Amino acid sequence: MRPSFRSKLFLAALATAVPALIVAGLLFADSMRAQTDERIEATLVAEARLAADLLARTPPAAGGALVAVFDEEADRMGGLLDARVTLIGPDGRVLGDSSEPADAVAAMENHATRPELIEARARGLGVARRHSGTLDIEMLYVALPVQHPQIAFVRLALPLSSIGQQLRPIARATLVALALALAGAGFIAWLISGRIGARVAAIAAVARRYAAGDLRPSGLDFGDDELGVVARALDAAVQEVARRLEELDRDHAQMEAMLWGMIEGVIVVDGAGRVRLANEAARGILRLDALPVGRHYLEAIRHPGVSDLISAALGGRVPDALQLTPPRDPSRTVAARAAPVAAGGGAVLVLHDITDLRRADQIRRDFVANISHELRTPLTAIRGYIEALAEPDTSADDRRRFLDIVARHARRMERLVNDLLRLARLEGGQEPLVLSTIDLRSLLDGVVVDVAREVEARHLHVDVRVAEGARTVRADAAKLHDAIRNLLANAVTYSPDGGTITLEAAAADGRVTIAVCDEGPGIPDADLPRIFERFYRVDKSRARDPGGTGLGLAIAKHLVGLHGGEIRAENRAEGGAKFTITL
Repeated sequence: MRPSFRSKLFLAALATAVPALIVAGLLFADSMRAQTDERIEATLVAEARLAADLLARTPPAAGGALVAVFDEEADRMGGLLDARVTLIGPDGRVLGDSSEPADAVAAMENHATRPELIEARARGLGVARRHSGTLDIEMLYVALPVQHPQIAFVRLALPLSSIGQQLRPIARATLVALALALAGAGFIAWLISGRIGARVAAIAAVARRYAAGDLRPSGLDFGDDELGVVARALDAAVQEVARRLEELDRDHAQMEAMLWGMIEGVIVVDGAGRVRLANEAARGILRLDALPVGRHYLEAIRHPGVSDLISAALGGRVPDALQLTPPRDPSRTVAARAAPVAAGGGAVLVLHDITDLRRADQIRRDFVANISHELRTPLTAIRGYIEALAEPDTSADDRRRFLDIVARHARRMERLVNDLLRLARLEGGQEPLVLSTIDLRSLLDGVVVDVAREVEARHLHVDVRVAEGARTVRADAAKLHDAIRNLLANAVTYSPDGGTITLEAAAADGRVTIAVCDEGPGIPDADLPRIFERFYRVDKSRARDPGGTGLGLAIAKHLVGLHGGEIRAENRAEGGAKFTITL
């Protein structure tokens, strides 16, 4: 398990504090030892001066009992000073020693060569630390000259072991202080590391939340130190990034909304040729199974014309617009344009589905051609018969016949104009509905009566069938009558002589259907979608009523649509066509 930041900080602080405290303790102990040594040495020197002064006032010893007298004096002074006192004569002979009995003093070796005596003789004070051969211990010696006729030097000695005993309390106190200092340093380091570790943990938690994508402001107080400054700077940078990401997301969402709302297909390709953006309209226009985002355009768009457009745009050129047929849909026409992207390279492809425009343009051309044809035929007949009437040798019977023909063609032109005007009113919403509940059987019988003359002329039979649930319907009686009459007239036109036309009404799921079925040649499947266009002819060679205007089915579709209903055409399995109105 990895140690926490707090543990690392605590160990680092403790690793720094422990050596520092140990070194400080050692330096303090050494300093105290040195001060104690200096104090003991100074005390010993002062005691030696006092002893020298006292000895200088001591009268000389008489006779040959010098050693006994002066050894006794040394013992007395040693007891008073709590130190070893040695009295030495001018020649270096020991006259008295507080640590030795009188009989042993005489046997002691000459001290004239002792370092402290040599230094005292030369400088007036001698100090030495050395091993005592007499006592077999380490001693501190202080020697001073004495103004006495028999005693030349007084030497005071203190065992270094006693000095060590004096230093032990200081060493113990130093160790206790060091232990307390270490404990205090550890406690303070733990508190400080805890506070800093908690701040670092809080900052790390915020950083992890930012890394997970949650860029909401943290709301933490990072403090005023360097750690807080760095944390605030990083937090401000993240918040700025969050603000810009939010703007980018908003712009991207707006752009996607605009692209998805466009009827034009849009495909954006980067400099490497990979599709970065494509809308649903582009997928539908190109008949792609899925949006090609992330794939290379050559792999995603399998159309050489479109690929050439994108390649040219990636090369920095603006190619000319192209009209093409999408794959797997030859009935549609698409206009494609491509342009290079200035910033960062890439290209934008825009696709316009102009199938409806092409169809509308074709319908317009067909309408102009058909209306011209429909008007030219009666006008040509009228002009021809008028010229014939102008001939002086025309008989009265011919004039009467010619006038009948001119009148018939004039009426045909009048019906054509009226149908065009009505179609225009229907498309412009200028014919309001007058709804009422009508008897469907009576309505259908009335329609049959309207075309009875044409039915009898062709020896046709009209079979009217009204189901039980379809006897009434709510509609505009006049407009529904006109719609059904146009369908019935169309059936009469294309039914073979002596055939049967079925006019039936049924009800299902709350809807009423009215069907007109004939036994004619039917309608080719390719022409079914256009059968309700104005002047559209399925087969120019099929027989039709020369008095028809070619607008009946178009008017019927608009009349049914005005009711909110539907009209459709289909071929019967047994032959013939079937037109169905659903209300």
